[in-house]
Amino acid sequence: MIAANVDTALIVTSCNADFSPERLERYLSVVMEANIAPVLVLTKVDLSADATEYAASLAQRFPDIPRLSINALDAEDVATLSPWCGAGQTIALLGSSGVGKSTLVNSLLGGEVQVTAAIREEDGKGRHTTTNRSLHRLPEGGVILDSPGMRELQLAEAEDGLDQLFADVDALTSMCRFNDCSHSAEPGCAVVRALQSGELDEQRLLSYQALKAEEMRNRESLAARHSRERAFGKKVRNAGKNKHRGRDVEQ
Repeated sequence: MIAANVDTALIVTSCNADFSPERLERYLSVVMEANIAPVLVLTKVDLSADATEYAASLAQRFPDIPRLSINALDAEDVATLSPWCGAGQTIALLGSSGVGKSTLVNSLLGGEVQVTAAIREEDGKGRHTTTNRSLHRLPEGGVILDSPGMRELQLAEAEDGLDQLFADVDALTSMCRFNDCSHSAEPGCAVVRALQSGELDEQRLLSYQALKAEEMRNRESLAARHSRERAFGKKVRNAGKNKHRGRDVEQ
């Protein structure tokens, strides 16, 4: 849980070692599960000699998701975010440390509101300069939530989000002859047929299968933990009741 009543999530990544389509898939699945509109924001295009390759990778991997490539320090570039900044709109910034989330906030607000720091040159990783969530009112009337960078994002209870993100793969799986098709060697497998024809990219299928398996494992673990917590709570309540009954008998 990061925030409530969010309209748009700006999922920020940058043109350096932080760039990871696989991590973006995780963010998108969680955001779409919460019925929040996602926007992919590629930053630090001014510092990269091959920014167009990063942008092309996003376009190929996420053709249906709105995407922006910006220099977070350039007022004209940052102004392209204005459609999501109007009155009544709430924006949440998501992404790793050092991708430029706080720089974006400062540029949108027109001042040094959030502390920023340079990334480590040796690996392109950012430092945790933002240590807690903060909400800021934008000049256009909306509000923006800046949050600390996330080192890791595990999927749990995001099945619908995954199905939305991989709607093409999900549609193919429903066309297989067998409900429990593993999409490997079964006859009548629509997924294998799509792979062979070039309709479906193998890497996309592998990402879908890996995230689905992880989400299912984590969801089952979460359900088991909730069950244990409920059982423990019931045990505590029963112990309290028995204690009171014992006092009543003594009286």
